[in-house]
Amino acid sequence: MYKTIYIPVDNSDHSNTAVDVGVHLAKTFGSRIVGSHVYAAKMHDKRFKQMEAGLPEEYHDEKELDRQRQIHDSLITRGLQIITDSYLDYVDKKCNEANLPVERRSLEGRNWKVLAEDINTNGYDLVIMGALGVGAVKDSVIGSNTERVVRRVRNSDMLIIKNVQPITGGKIVVAVDGSPYSFGGLMTGLALGKAFNMPVEAISAFDPYFHYAAFHSISGVLNEEAGKVFRFKEQEKLHEEIIDSGLAKIYQSHLDISREIAQAEQTDVKTTLLDGKAFEKIIQYVRKDVPALLIIGRIGVHSDEDMDVGSNTENLLRSAPCNVLISNRKYVPPIDTQAEYTIAWTEEALRRMEKIPVFARGVAKTAIHRYAIEKGHTIISNTVVDTAIGHILPKGAMDAMRALGGSLDAAGIDRDKMQADEGVTKDLMGPTLSGIMTQIVEEKPKEISASTQAYLDRMGQTYFVCDGCGYIGKGDSPVKCPVCSADGTKFKQVDKKIFEVAATTEGELETDVAYDDVPMQWTKDAKEAIRAVPAGFQRRRAKARIEKSARKLGMTTITLEYAAPTIQEAASEDYTPIFSNKGTGTSPVAEATVAASNGNEANGHIEAASPYTWTDDAQARLDRAPEGFMRDCTRSLILKHAEKIGATLITIEVADEGIEQAKGYMAEAMKTGNLKDMIADLTGKGRG
Repeated sequence: MYKTIYIPVDNSDHSNTAVDVGVHLAKTFGSRIVGSHVYAAKMHDKRFKQMEAGLPEEYHDEKELDRQRQIHDSLITRGLQIITDSYLDYVDKKCNEANLPVERRSLEGRNWKVLAEDINTNGYDLVIMGALGVGAVKDSVIGSNTERVVRRVRNSDMLIIKNVQPITGGKIVVAVDGSPYSFGGLMTGLALGKAFNMPVEAISAFDPYFHYAAFHSISGVLNEEAGKVFRFKEQEKLHEEIIDSGLAKIYQSHLDISREIAQAEQTDVKTTLLDGKAFEKIIQYVRKDVPALLIIGRIGVHSDEDMDVGSNTENLLRSAPCNVLISNRKYVPPIDTQAEYTIAWTEEALRRMEKIPVFARGVAKTAIHRYAIEKGHTIISNTVVDTAIGHILPKGAMDAMRALGGSLDAAGIDRDKMQADEGVTKDLMGPTLSGIMTQIVEEKPKEISASTQAYLDRMGQTYFVCDGCGYIGKGDSPVKCPVCSADGTKFKQVDKKIFEVAATTEGELETDVAYDDVPMQWTKDAKEAIRAVPAGFQRRRAKARIEKSARKLGMTTITLEYAAPTIQEAASEDYTPIFSNKGTGTSPVAEATVAASNGNEANGHIEAASPYTWTDDAQARLDRAPEGFMRDCTRSLILKHAEKIGATLITIEVADEGIEQAKGYMAEAMKTGNLKDMIADLTGKGRG
């Protein structure tokens, strides 16, 4: 689980225990240990200079002062290095005894700053630090270096040693609040529990009393008229009858999901729901029966992503009587797992779902769950189902589905026993890679179909982007992200007007038709700019990235302002062409493909370097294939056939024969899934 374990040491009791714990974990998980110590030579030098004025008068002589400075510099620098080596020798000794690999890091600078930089730069999986250092006194709670490092580390789990006894037994308690960090901590706790045979408990706390206290405080400052407007009685009744029980259901659902996750990991957890101030109730719980380890997320469900440490985590780090692991690992439970415990269905909606054939029911429910979580629904009614399906299916599809359902009912067909035949499977596979490859040799329709127009109409909706994970919602403003569970405030509305205005200043528009017949318009400036990306694979990939990201945001016009970041990134990429070793042993097909990928074409015809000559009819047939990868592959298919029959003049007949043979060849390749060999044969490049 942990490949690298980082242990800052200072020879304190807590630090030495951290080394022992690190060795114990490393032996179990096969980890590499990195021991480090930071010494502050420059700080001592600065302090000595500040004290020079207070030295006895005999030391004020310039020569004597210079001599004392040299002595101090030598003693401090060399002395601190010796101390550092001694601290790291302890790590070496423990690792050698356990036959573990170890790396020593001797660093200079401000302790917390250098440690945080080293951890964030190298991305260690786990950091183990003592809660207190050599400067601890009776009333010390948490060391300043430890606290500052915890606040600045973003990707590594932080295990803070608060007990100097080794972790050899006891239980693991995980605090869960529904955030990805808390569920990530649960996954870590389950792995540790299985590895060390320790029971794992999941606890969750909610506060149903806050509103009562807040209302009580507010009522003391409102005048009679304002009190009537606020309607305290109705507010309190609302909380007592709905909100308080709703909070309990939400936090209980976090525990139910935790148990589901544990069972999926072939284990189980005890769960406990607590009511009251979260950190206070958790502290009381772990003080009553002190665990070996308390695991908490760095930030909670209500925190912003740029928060350093959540308030509950900070309080627990200071006050917990046990070792604390602060999780920087994220885990988002599957949509259906979340929905099972956080979303309820009305009876009418459930009966409606039963009308869907069993082989498609799971997909449909997942899509509706995703929509419900995104929009903040906790009860799925017929109205929610209708709205969700309206977002998923093109206009008119629902009526067609109802008509189909009526036909099935009239025929007495049991939908729970329906199975998809090969024809349906083939249709479903159309948009996948195999479907796209088949389209290489098919002519694209030039008119916009009704389904494409419906797709374009749907793109006119308002789009929102989640700051947390990049999920894109459309329609009404989302209240919750179905992927990372961020609340609606994390979503930002996409302002398409910025790019629409830019389009009017960037020259005339050119229209390209995408592989699924959706027309994409490029401004003249954007079209010119993408030529900065090397032709062939790199340019096609950059173009695809730009168009795909734009379509996800509901845009069909590509401006230079929008495309510039992707173009700049792609233009600076180093790329070695697949056919860089062309020459000896390369087939004519590969030579032709190389020429095409290097842009060695004139007016769509292969240059004279190719042994093949194309007639106008054959060239026109080739030009039907979409420009780029598909056309290059089509050319390779035709040339492969020409090479096989010994023809050097590519006529329309040769082209059609090559394409027809390729259809059967690709169909067979897609059945077996052996695409690697298929591509190798198409290009003439030998299998690796």
